[in-house]
Amino acid sequence: MNERPFDLAVVGAGPAGLAAAVAAGESGLRVALVDAGPRPGGQFWRHAEGADGAGHHDWETFASLRSRLRRLTAGTRVRHLPLHQVWAVDRAGDAPFTLRLTPAFDGATDEVTPAVRARAIALCTGGYDRQLPVPGWTLPGVMAAGGVQALLKGSGTVAGRRAVVAGTGPFLLPVATGLAAAGAEVAAVVEAARPADWLRRPLGAAAVPGKAVEGAGYAAALLRHRVPYLTRSAVTRVHGGDEVTAVTVERVDGSGRVVPGRTRRLAVDLVAFGWGFTPSLELVVALGAGTERGADGSLVATVDRARRATVPGVYVAGEATGVGGAAKAVAEGELAGLTAAVDAGRPAPTKRGRRLAARIARAERFAEAMHAAHPVPERWTEWLTEATVLCRCEEVTVGAVERAREDLGAGDPRTAKLLARPGMGWCQGRVCGFATAALLAAGAGRAVTAEDLRALGKRPLAAPVTLGELAALPEPPDPPDFPDPDTA
Repeated sequence: MNERPFDLAVVGAGPAGLAAAVAAGESGLRVALVDAGPRPGGQFWRHAEGADGAGHHDWETFASLRSRLRRLTAGTRVRHLPLHQVWAVDRAGDAPFTLRLTPAFDGATDEVTPAVRARAIALCTGGYDRQLPVPGWTLPGVMAAGGVQALLKGSGTVAGRRAVVAGTGPFLLPVATGLAAAGAEVAAVVEAARPADWLRRPLGAAAVPGKAVEGAGYAAALLRHRVPYLTRSAVTRVHGGDEVTAVTVERVDGSGRVVPGRTRRLAVDLVAFGWGFTPSLELVVALGAGTERGADGSLVATVDRARRATVPGVYVAGEATGVGGAAKAVAEGELAGLTAAVDAGRPAPTKRGRRLAARIARAERFAEAMHAAHPVPERWTEWLTEATVLCRCEEVTVGAVERAREDLGAGDPRTAKLLARPGMGWCQGRVCGFATAALLAAGAGRAVTAEDLRALGKRPLAAPVTLGELAALPEPPDPPDFPDPDTA
């Protein structure tokens, strides 16, 4: 730990983190790039070793950023630390940040760096699939849509032979077409919204014209593979014994309420659920940075136009500021890297900054239109039964949480955690947090608030660590001696 501090530590090497590290490094900063993956790219550009970009969107951007990163790591500007996770960040006064690191998984790397220090930190931590429970969702064969795609991209693995892809949002399309292209039979894409809902924000929908072309390509692929696209519909139940065998698909109205008499059953062995994404904010919250409720109902980091967080020396970019796609993340990451360089005394690239800000503004308008067109259905909790598992880690049912609310007065997530234990297991509420907040809010007849989400997003450790790593932490300094007021 006697090594000279880096000027900037970037956490995450997805689209935002990769762009931030490259921009800061090329601006003259010494950068540490920490990422859990074996290769840069994140989930969006996840690929097997030696992949040529087939099946990936905007691979040219990734290839350019990767090439620039390699030039920087070949020198002394950027130190890339793959297969490492940040589990905590410490800072005492004006001293540099200390990032505590752990291997991404047991045996991930033989060269473990336990910590790095940096004068500033850029959090580009991405997000993960948001899940809404339904009866039967704990059966083997039910997966997050992002997990299905990760297997396809990372190793070419197809998770099932006959699949249904269900939820809401454009992300369902690449998952369904990817499965079909890999040889799986896709029984249907089940979308809770409808295409006409994009007309609610026509200017936002038109802000990024390339997205319409991309969507048309997916539509053509669905037609080519003869995949039914069911709108205003939802998978409300998963059937099976030891594994998934079928799903119930029901028609729903704009609020998510089931329309009676419009039910079908599909035989499948794979269910890929995608209800949008939850930003990974563990480090944002741990550092005390401001958060707010985003356009899609998730908790997001509060940043200024230059991507500065509310804590000095902290920058946030990508999905952590609001889910909006890879192009938005790249622009935000580049701007965050440039801002960190300017704050460190490097010249301000004014024109470049303005171009990036304009690109981000367009992407944000598109993201707002997307979230307006594909909201989480307001009444989705009506699909649940008392026996539906809400928190998988602690096996807490919907009924247990409702009884805690009705009988014990647990009207908020913090109290519900104490009395019924949702969000108290291994995942610390990452999977069940949003659903728990929504269930409690629905029972109280109110909307989910940012405070609800914060209560389920505070985690003392951002990643699992060993007792040995905790024991290796330096001893805190002895407290100062104060005179005894009774003898002074």
